Parts: sequence; C-alpha cells; structure tokens
Amino acid sequence: MGLVAGQAGDAVVLTVSGDLDLDNIAPLAGALTEAGESCPGPVVLDLSGVGFADSTTVNVLLKGRSELGGRLRVAKPSAFIARLFEVIGLGSALPVYETVEAALAAPDASGPVASDGVE
Repeated sequence: MGLVAGQAGDAVVLTVSGDLDLDNIAPLAGALTEAGESCPGPVVLDLSGVGFADSTTVNVLLKGRSELGGRLRVAKPSAFIARLFEVIGLGSALPVYETVEAALAAPDASGPVASDGVE
C-alpha cells in the first residue's frame, strides 16, 4: 500500500494506492486520525489507485467517518472500490465524488449522504 499526504488549503488529500488489507491498513488509519487532529477542513481520500480492499478497510473508513463526520470524503474510487461501496451500501455513509476537486468543494455532510453519480 502506498500513501501520499498533501495539503490543499485547509484540507488534506490522502492519495492511496495498492491493496488495502489487515496487514497494511495501519498507515491509512493513522493518517486519517492525524489529518483529523491537525486539519480543520475536509479530509479527502483519493482511492483511484486501490486495487483491492477488505473488511478492515471498510472498518477504518467507517471509524474515520465517525471521527471526522462530514469532513471525510472519498474521491475517484477505483472500479474495485466503487463496486465494493455499491455492494455493501457504503455510499450511504460516506460521500463519494468523481474528482478530488469536487470533494474539496463540497459542503460538509453531517448525516447519511448520497453519492454524486459515482456508482
């Protein structure tokens, strides 16, 4: 798993690549916590480079949503991630955007959200 953190104004963009599973999810979990503590703005996960994710990834994303609320957004999900979100209905808990720019520009969502067309 690769993880690159970047700053975009008062937001953090975490670009994730590779496979996400029990053996390598800890850096993402830590990065979400750190971003939430150090950044007042949105925390955007660019998941375009993720080829596989297991249930531990889902748990980390849900924990991130619990900690960050509507500040946590998913952008550019890979085909695998988009299908995973569709199958388990995760799009109702996490906002999903087609681009990082759209995720950065979106208002905070405090409750369940609908995706903006990414299925």
